[in-house]
Amino acid sequence: MRIAITGSTGLIGTALVRSLRADGHDVVRLVRRAPAAADEVRWDPARQQVDTAGLTGCEAVVHLAGAGVGDHRWTAAYKQQIRDSRVLGTRALAEALASMDVPPRVFVSGSAIGYYGDTGDRRTDESAPAGHGFLPEVCVDWEAAARPARDAGIRTVFARTGLVVARSGGAWGRLFPVFRLGLGGRLGDGSQYWSFISLHDHIAALRHLLTTEELTGPVNLTAPEPVTNREVTAVMGRLLHRPTLFSVPAPVLRVVLGEFAEDVLGSQRVVPKRLLESGFTFAHPRIVEAVRAAID
Repeated sequence: MRIAITGSTGLIGTALVRSLRADGHDVVRLVRRAPAAADEVRWDPARQQVDTAGLTGCEAVVHLAGAGVGDHRWTAAYKQQIRDSRVLGTRALAEALASMDVPPRVFVSGSAIGYYGDTGDRRTDESAPAGHGFLPEVCVDWEAAARPARDAGIRTVFARTGLVVARSGGAWGRLFPVFRLGLGGRLGDGSQYWSFISLHDHIAALRHLLTTEELTGPVNLTAPEPVTNREVTAVMGRLLHRPTLFSVPAPVLRVVLGEFAEDVLGSQRVVPKRLLESGFTFAHPRIVEAVRAAID
C-alpha cells in the first residue's frame, strides 16, 4: 500500500513510518520545505498548499502534524499556534485530497481525547459530547476541518489519542527522566484519571484504522483501563526502583504551567469502545505493561 504521512518526524510519525516500511509499504512523507529525498512531498498548511501530484497513487493518508500542546506555556500566541497547526493543516489536506482525480480510500486524521474535556471519574466513550474549554474547542474545529474529505466520499477516521507511553517524546518522555532521578511524584492530589496507550499499541491501532473498512468518525486510541495519576506514580516508582516521595501541589502547577495546568490536573477516564468492538487486541492493556514496554 502507498501511504502518505504528515508529522513523520514526531514520536508517533517516526514509529509509524518504521512499522509500515518494515512490512513493505511505500511511505510518502509530507514536509514543509523543499523535498530532499525521493519519498518526500511538499506541503504548506499555512498557505493551504499541497503537492497533490506527489500523492498520486496513495491509498491512504495519515495526518499527525500539529504543535505540541505541552511544549510551551500557553500564551495567546501559542494557543493560536496550537489551533492553527491543526485546523489549517487538516483543512489543507482534506481539500487537496477531495480535489484529486483518484483520491485515497482512507484519511486517518489525528485528534485527541482532549475533545471530551474533564470527565471526572465517568467512563467516557465516543458517544460523549465535546467538553468545554480551549482544548475541546480546538478538537471540535480540528475534526470539522476534515469535512471536505468526508464529503468527497473518502473514509475519514479521527484518531482521538490519549497519553502515549514512550521513553522519548510526549508526556511520558518528560516523566521518565524525572522518575529516574528519584524526583517523581503525583501531580496535585493524584486522583485524576489518565487515559494512556503504549506506543506499540498506538501504532498498531493506527494501522488497524487504515485497514478496517467499517470504522469512520471518532475512535478513541486509549488502553481499556485508564488509571489515576496516583497509580501511574506508583507503577513508575516500582518499575524504575525509585522513591516517589515528591508531589507537585496544584497551586505550584498553576504557577509553572499557567492555563495548561487545568488540563494536567483534569481527569479523563476515556475508553476505546469502538476500537475493541472492531476486533482490536491490545498488547499492553494495563499501565504496568505499557510502562514496562517503554522501559524495555
